[in-house]
Amino acid sequence: MKKKFNIEVPGGADRVLLHTCCAPCSSAIIECLTQHGITPVIYYCNPNIYPTEEYMTRKNECTRYARALGLEIIDADYDHEEWLRAVRGMENEPERGGRCLMCFKARLLDTARYAHEHGFSVITTTLASSRWKSLDQINEAGRAAAKAFPDVTFWEQNWRKGGLSERRAAIIREYDFYNQQYCGCEFSMRGNRKSQELTP
Repeated sequence: MKKKFNIEVPGGADRVLLHTCCAPCSSAIIECLTQHGITPVIYYCNPNIYPTEEYMTRKNECTRYARALGLEIIDADYDHEEWLRAVRGMENEPERGGRCLMCFKARLLDTARYAHEHGFSVITTTLASSRWKSLDQINEAGRAAAKAFPDVTFWEQNWRKGGLSERRAAIIREYDFYNQQYCGCEFSMRGNRKSQELTP
């Protein structure tokens, strides 16, 4: 019997736009949401990912998982050049620095915009499942996105706790997901790759 995860569901939410960075990060979150009667619609918005082949591999894995679960997945436009313009001058920032915050803000703002235009009142993000990311930065970006669209609420949730990380590892094995070895952008490739692994 699968464990039921204890989360604080926003009042009345039964449909959530889930910004998704990759299949491994989304796996246990999607299972958790459905356990609580919430149907997530997956919003794949990751213009930071480099190169294009890596973007397509991650997107295809998300699509495979969504289809296996009968869920809708929305593919946002991939414009890496625009993303590079947004982070210009921050290329040498360390991981968890200003570039990462700008990246989160751009992606979550786009998620909030889509939610506003398509009738979603709640958004959340799988970025908050990765131990390599700053939860404070993610929440700051999410709050800024929701402020731009007052009819949209950002659901702040630490998706790493309560057994979700362990369940994520099990689902990765079950589906044999491609599990990337760096955050996504070309700048995150630098340094010690091993220390950047996203393997649980």
